[in-house]
Amino acid sequence: MTPEALAALHALCFSHPRPWSAGEFSALLASPGVFLCDGEHSFALGRALAGEAELLTLAVHPGARRAGLGRARLAAFEAGARARGAEDAFLEVAADNGPALALYRDAGYRQVGARPGYYVRPDGARIDALTLRKALPPEDRGIG
Repeated sequence: MTPEALAALHALCFSHPRPWSAGEFSALLASPGVFLCDGEHSFALGRALAGEAELLTLAVHPGARRAGLGRARLAAFEAGARARGAEDAFLEVAADNGPALALYRDAGYRQVGARPGYYVRPDGARIDALTLRKALPPEDRGIG
């Protein structure tokens, strides 16, 4: 996906915090350790450095949700992180984002921290950001 396509899909998926621009996606993609896992109607953007990976954002077109695309992009992110030497993955999610929390928890992510009132909604409500982490053991290669 091009930075423009990433920005367009991101805008369909997020309003707060604000969606990222094509310029921001371009800059991120040029940053060390950043990698994209894209597919039809979805993408995950991650960064892997110094043995750990961060899921920067994950987006699934609203019309294509509940079809396993989020799970597929998350699995691709984890595989990409492992391939880049990451042993752990972490992410940040709004405490009131029930579908995302369910996805991440089902995939084995566990809460390790919180940032109280980190997100501000349009109505002024402050929402906690939860930090989730998961160990990424090396994939079994049948040796043993």
